[in-house]
Amino acid sequence: MVSSIFIPIRLKSERLPKKALKKINGKSMIQYLIERLQKVKNIENIVICTTNHSSDDELIEFLEKKNFAFFRGSSKDILDRFLKAAQKFKTDFIIAVDGDDIYSEPDYIEKILTEFKKYNSDCYHITGVPVGFTPIGFKTSTLQKICSLKNTTNTETGYGRFFFNKQLFNIHEIRVKLKTSFPKDLRMSLDYETDFKIAKKIFKEFGNNFHIEDILNFLSENPKILQELIKLQKKWDQHWNKNLSDTSTRDM
Repeated sequence: MVSSIFIPIRLKSERLPKKALKKINGKSMIQYLIERLQKVKNIENIVICTTNHSSDDELIEFLEKKNFAFFRGSSKDILDRFLKAAQKFKTDFIIAVDGDDIYSEPDYIEKILTEFKKYNSDCYHITGVPVGFTPIGFKTSTLQKICSLKNTTNTETGYGRFFFNKQLFNIHEIRVKLKTSFPKDLRMSLDYETDFKIAKKIFKEFGNNFHIEDILNFLSENPKILQELIKLQKKWDQHWNKNLSDTSTRDM
């Protein structure tokens, strides 16, 4: 049973172009993320799933230089990209971590892997934590079914919603109970220039060795930073709703 982490990334972002290659202390954001995910046990592959578009050639040059695994596929259909990457890397179980989620918690990914071995459900998702700390896990067979039934070839925004179809899949929820409270709609991902400025402060404070509670405590001790994130939420919601993919599926 081969388990892999797939990270969808493209450099042609409207809100923060080339954010994956932006640097803090001389190191790119994607390298920070990969190094965090390398702490996860029992993962065979960490694969950057990017597009065939020429705008991502610069990303490929960086990944090759660092000897990081990658796959190039559809520019709009992330799920098709994942499926072809799974075939190439002979993957049975996938954990998807968005390239924007630079603070990803390795412990949650290990929790998904443990629960998968225990329950063998089709899909796994984390709840009770802010956006940006919510990887999803799913069988490659689950992904194959979605790709055969989905009504769209544009799954760029909100692809995770396909894995919440209770009529098609056995879904396993992993509820996290945090010690530190946080605003209901808190988003901790790299989407805007303000997010990048905040990331600089966080990585300066902790380096790349931190857990979610460290981040939440940092925000509670720095209310001005927290307010900046909250102000961006409406803007993020509008972008999400405007670009949300059609997640309907055909009848089997």
